[in-house]
Amino acid sequence: MAVSSGFSSLLVVFIFLALEVFAPRAEADPRAFFVFGDSLVDSGNNNYLVTSARADAPPYGIDHPTHRATGRFSNGYNIPDLISMRIGSEPTLPYLSPELNGQKLLIGANFASAGIGILNDTGIQFVNIVRAPLQLEYFKEYQQRVSALIGAEKTKQLVHDALVLVTLGGNDFVNNYYLVPMSARSRQYSLQNYVPFIISEYKKILKRLYDLGARKVLVTGTGPLGCVPAELAQHSRNGECAAELQKASSLYNPQLDDMLTSLNNELGSHVFIGVNTKQMHNDFMSNPRAYGFVTSKIACCGQGPYNGIGLCTPMSNLCPNRDQYAFWDAFHPSEKANRIIVDQIMMGSTKYMNPMNLSTILALDSNKWSVELQQILDLHYVDLNGRIPNSFSESRFLQEPQVHL
Repeated sequence: MAVSSGFSSLLVVFIFLALEVFAPRAEADPRAFFVFGDSLVDSGNNNYLVTSARADAPPYGIDHPTHRATGRFSNGYNIPDLISMRIGSEPTLPYLSPELNGQKLLIGANFASAGIGILNDTGIQFVNIVRAPLQLEYFKEYQQRVSALIGAEKTKQLVHDALVLVTLGGNDFVNNYYLVPMSARSRQYSLQNYVPFIISEYKKILKRLYDLGARKVLVTGTGPLGCVPAELAQHSRNGECAAELQKASSLYNPQLDDMLTSLNNELGSHVFIGVNTKQMHNDFMSNPRAYGFVTSKIACCGQGPYNGIGLCTPMSNLCPNRDQYAFWDAFHPSEKANRIIVDQIMMGSTKYMNPMNLSTILALDSNKWSVELQQILDLHYVDLNGRIPNSFSESRFLQEPQVHL
């Protein structure tokens, strides 16, 4: 609904003041957290599978508190770990872990599996991985297990209140369309037609997730696919990014954003939040020294040009200071880079988070908000792009709120 500029200005001030008054200050019960996707967010499910897509051997986990390879494709924490910390929850266990039972189920679960994509034929070389449809079936099974523990109504509420993270799409290019020259999918589709196809398939996954009760879902785009060390090693002579993969991510990310907006409009609510991970990566990859990195092209662990050939193994080159490298291995960010990404997820402007950042979501969701204020935010206030403001990142008048959830 259109409003006058004068009323909009007053409403902005009102919202900022209300955020200061109603922003939660006291400790609250942590919410459940569910994770779906690929190796960027896998916390160890593939440890329990017969597959080559594994990170359960050194030097993976070298900077994790356990100093052990946990199954995370990182030197330490991955993005789900860091989000859990920021929302006051314990890290979610892999769904296939035998430790995930009893009260630990109430923390949530990580269903992600390295190597998967939106399409079922993505990552076929890894053979035994938990593809997206099976991850969703496991989510349904999880709810049945929790219902036996706390009852159906409380389980429904737990899922409704939970935060969900979904990371898919990159492998549908790297480990499918561009896996080999003249791949089956590249013969079937031009790139311009392939992207809308996988976006339409992604929409089906997200709608199924909604049908299973998810109501607060972060959906990440792809990073700059052509700039990871693995692609530089194969396609770059002077450190320039691989043009074809960059084109793929440039086509994919805007169409993903449009699909999320369309889906939210269909549902009548901001269920799905777009996370512009490409822009987040571009920030520290284009100016690595500003973020404390010595390089954003060479992986810390690996071999060959840019340390981008093959797997990270005990025999690989290994940098002494992982915090100085944007990439841990040929494909995956270092823990420090993951922290930069999560900072933007929490507090980033609409340049990074569409339509709002996670801190805003948590504040809107707090039971300390009045019903009237919630209705004003939901129904009346939009910025020039039709987006709810990321109040915690855009306000110049308030101190950063301390959200303890």
